[in-house]
Amino acid sequence: MVAKDARLTYGELYAESQRISTALDHLLRGTAVGTALPPIVAVCLTTAFDTARLVVAAEAGDRIVTVIDAHGPVSLQRQQLATTGATVVITDSPALRDALRADDWPGLILGLPELMRTDRLPADPTPSADDAPFLLLTSSGTTGAPKAFLKTRAQYAANIDVSLRHLGAMDDIATFAPGPMSYSLTLYTLFEVLATGGRLHVADRLEELWLTSRVRDEGITRLVTVPAALHALADAATRKPRRYDGIERIITGGAALSSHARARIAEALPGADATGYFGTGELGFIGDDRAGGKMIRLYPQVEAQVRDDHGAVLPLGAFGTLWVRSRSCSTGYLPGTTTSSLTDADGWASVHDQGHLRGRDFTFVGRRGDVVTTGGHTVALDEVERAFDGMPQLGVVCAIAEAQPALGVRIALVVEGEAPPRAELRAWAGDRLAPASVPRRWYALPELPRTSGGKVRRAAVAELIVRGQGRR
Repeated sequence: MVAKDARLTYGELYAESQRISTALDHLLRGTAVGTALPPIVAVCLTTAFDTARLVVAAEAGDRIVTVIDAHGPVSLQRQQLATTGATVVITDSPALRDALRADDWPGLILGLPELMRTDRLPADPTPSADDAPFLLLTSSGTTGAPKAFLKTRAQYAANIDVSLRHLGAMDDIATFAPGPMSYSLTLYTLFEVLATGGRLHVADRLEELWLTSRVRDEGITRLVTVPAALHALADAATRKPRRYDGIERIITGGAALSSHARARIAEALPGADATGYFGTGELGFIGDDRAGGKMIRLYPQVEAQVRDDHGAVLPLGAFGTLWVRSRSCSTGYLPGTTTSSLTDADGWASVHDQGHLRGRDFTFVGRRGDVVTTGGHTVALDEVERAFDGMPQLGVVCAIAEAQPALGVRIALVVEGEAPPRAELRAWAGDRLAPASVPRRWYALPELPRTSGGKVRRAAVAELIVRGQGRR
């Protein structure tokens, strides 16, 4: 594993993970968990390299790991700890430590130095079984509340099989996955590369892809990133093409790879093959864009069908909700985080993606509910609106998604009547939302369209903005 100024061999990573895992066992001994699950360890560290080290160490035993964005607001970090039910947090954030102590948080608060000073403890590794959960992920649901779900080693092994067969992961390949490990895409790539024998290159910020010469200097041939990064990559490759001559494979996830982005990469990096995969954390890999256009070609191990709103299976070509069944699917959401069901009694699962299924090709139209993907992040528009509750001098607000070439969509906030200055709105949002959720544009309407029950009609608001009836 390689960072800009640090590296670990497989042997060094294994030895270190055994020491840290043993230290965690000793520190957790006698700690009440209170659930049927193994202890849940949250990792909230500011560097991708250290986060990866701790994730590997924490999952080496009979534990469940979750990663929290160390660069987000402390209020959001506390919410994620509560949602996941973590009993241990490993962090280098003084602000988070202080906030948890002020809350009288009952769990353990640890730092990396504390865990590294345990070389003399007797090793007693207790790896979990393949069908036991080892990773806890969260996603935003259509209500905006985070939903937590578990992944087993067997489910991730099914994903890794797809990476080997279709996404170019293999022994001796140098893969660059820039960005925090709190990105589910980056976190998966960590496990993918470890399992396939490649070399993982990490970066704290996505910008290291186009602002540095690491691709050339470190011999990187495979890139895993979000589609929104490809525009900046194409610009950099056009200015300094020799930096990126070595890239042979580009894998994108988190949003559809647009034809515009694909064309720009083909022109700037003609020697690189770009593949955009389709899937979610809950369902695993479903397919990729080999079919061309907006079509998703399903992977062989995935069973699929489209259903109507009443659950009836629809004929091929009809528009409806995608349901899938495969070895990579999680079995359900954790109780207390949502009332939504992920699977039915026969093991079919859905996150309410909408589209048309024709044979083994699926045309993705969007997700039911007000959830959008911007810059590789899933954002619930309801959550954006709720963040502005209680802001002085601000009335009714409505968050909408607007088309934007580089990001796919961007979030705009529409306010009713007069509103505080945009700088104050942005500052308020920055203290309460992750960076991807902060609205990038602001509009004012004298009166927001509502239903007879008083609810703001989001689609009608978006239509007014398209017609130019909002004041920016």
